[in-house]
Amino acid sequence: MNQPVDKAMDTNADDGEYLAMMEKVKGTNIDEKPMLATDYLNHFNEIVMLLEMIPDMPDMLDEVKAWQPKSYQDHFRDSTIAEKDLAIEVYDHVLPIYREPFEQTVEQINSMIASTVQLLEQNISDGKSDVLRANVENLSRLIQRLMDMASAIIHGSAKTMDQSEIDTLLGN
Repeated sequence: MNQPVDKAMDTNADDGEYLAMMEKVKGTNIDEKPMLATDYLNHFNEIVMLLEMIPDMPDMLDEVKAWQPKSYQDHFRDSTIAEKDLAIEVYDHVLPIYREPFEQTVEQINSMIASTVQLLEQNISDGKSDVLRANVENLSRLIQRLMDMASAIIHGSAKTMDQSEIDTLLGN
């Protein structure tokens, strides 16, 4: 659902420190207004690729289970990109109008991944390869849709997907 720009949520937009941070990220891979970087989504791209390998290589489940969620700042602490320190620094200045939907979407992605891993583990245990393949296809598509939402927020949208939209996509 689109969230209107609420002045209470956007109070730091006129703050000198916020404006200085916006200036600091100009010309980097960090989007100026929301002050977020798409590189964070690579953390989720990795697990989606692993999930999609499971129908053909069920032994990949151990690698999938080893994957752990990472906060935005932890991702960049472990990153090798040139602007990793800047990405960590400016995260504290992300306006609530972007930060709140971004963190909500990341929570949804992490939750969806955890549920997916449990379901796929059960499918493998049950020996239901056709169900496994269908679940991987459907659930990885849903995770990708949530990642698209996170990407839109990183580029300045305040739109998120609420639980009822997720339930509808899952057929619940």
